[in-house]
Amino acid sequence: MEPPPPAPDPPDGGPRGELVAAAVAALLFAASAVIGTAINDGDRLRLQSPPLLASWAPHLGPGTVPALLLAGLGLLYGPTLARRLPWRWLLPATWAASVGWLLTLAWIDGWHRGVVNNLETKHEYLRSVAEINAMPGLGHFLTGFVERIPLDAVDNWPAHVAGHPPGATLTFVLLDRTGLVGGIWASLFCVLSAATVPAAVLLTVRALSGERLARRAAPFLVLAPAAVWLGVSADAYFAAVAAWAVALLTLAARWRGRDAGRGWRWRAAALGSGVCFGLLVYLSYGLTLMALVGVAVLALTRQWRPVPYVLLGVAGWVTLFTAGGFWWYEGYQVLVDRYYAGAGGQRPYGYFVWANIAAQVLTVGLATAAALWHGARRLPSGLRALAPGRPAPGGRRALVVLVASALAALLVADLSGMSKAETERIWLPFVVWVLPATALLPERRARWWLAAQVVMALLVNHLYRTSW
Repeated sequence: MEPPPPAPDPPDGGPRGELVAAAVAALLFAASAVIGTAINDGDRLRLQSPPLLASWAPHLGPGTVPALLLAGLGLLYGPTLARRLPWRWLLPATWAASVGWLLTLAWIDGWHRGVVNNLETKHEYLRSVAEINAMPGLGHFLTGFVERIPLDAVDNWPAHVAGHPPGATLTFVLLDRTGLVGGIWASLFCVLSAATVPAAVLLTVRALSGERLARRAAPFLVLAPAAVWLGVSADAYFAAVAAWAVALLTLAARWRGRDAGRGWRWRAAALGSGVCFGLLVYLSYGLTLMALVGVAVLALTRQWRPVPYVLLGVAGWVTLFTAGGFWWYEGYQVLVDRYYAGAGGQRPYGYFVWANIAAQVLTVGLATAAALWHGARRLPSGLRALAPGRPAPGGRRALVVLVASALAALLVADLSGMSKAETERIWLPFVVWVLPATALLPERRARWWLAAQVVMALLVNHLYRTSW
């Protein structure tokens, strides 16, 4: 069953609401920066430039000119290509454009610091790869993983290794064992993975809301300010796994409706979705919240038959890691203790519970803030359409519900208190599902908002030196 085609643009009431929403977002970030700096006496927040994990350092770099050229080409030709390219070419085109945008932005900080070295710092996964390779086997790594999480443990793991389930670290161990050794290969793996995110999101939006809205979102997905953190970080790889988990689930639900349960492809897609969701559970504890987006997809499509196949895919990873000696919940409990023994216990909840949201202004951009104003107006009708007995919603209503589910996951992560700072990077898997809201912007103003996104990405990368 295909989603109904989107209706023509409804009256938008002019740009005033968009401008007000963008202004409120900008003021929220400004307030978080000013208040954060004021209360950061003695490094109370453990940040140099609150609310970001970054340092204020205006600079130019070797990637500046290529990034400006790509930005100009994206603004001039991106919306037109998104509208006119055959669909089979649009998806690889977004991947190629994303690779270029991610790498040139990272290159602004220099090839070594911006690209090669990002995953080789003292907190990163690659610092532990040689030690793990020297162990008798991966089972030895898994069985001893939890005991080395606490801060007071002998030879405790680096921050990012300890802060995630072992699947994250094992990814880079396996890369190393296949001959892709060192920071350059790890970084390219993350960039090439992250560049697939727009394609996964576009497939989902097309299946739920129609091709027209998907095409309108395409330039915003590629040129999003989130690219500053998508290149280069392991969270970008996590975002790609999460994106394909949702995309495959959406395709499974749509194909199941069309085939009335007779075809094999919806089962394969559902199983693939489960494999991605299961891997996600062992990449980052907090990304179990992506299940909220998955539930939204199932509710929008009125298809629940894929669920057993999804659970089967998840069960494979649970069995593998548990049999190997790592129990997920035990790891999470010990991590909570480490988190509050370190920076998490020092950083004040009362500031970060709203400053975390403020930091997302720089990842989603002012265009997304403006688009969310349109989304808020349509959300009540979208939620009403989910009521039993009503036809499955499509078009803008489905898109608004999809975006709202990502915002709900982000909000739960925020309220948990386990995300104090660094959320401009940690929340990338949620943020990429907020970006499609830009398809709600009226076409006559979309190019101006796209320019705002590009300018923000360039400013952030030239004014701050991001770190993680």
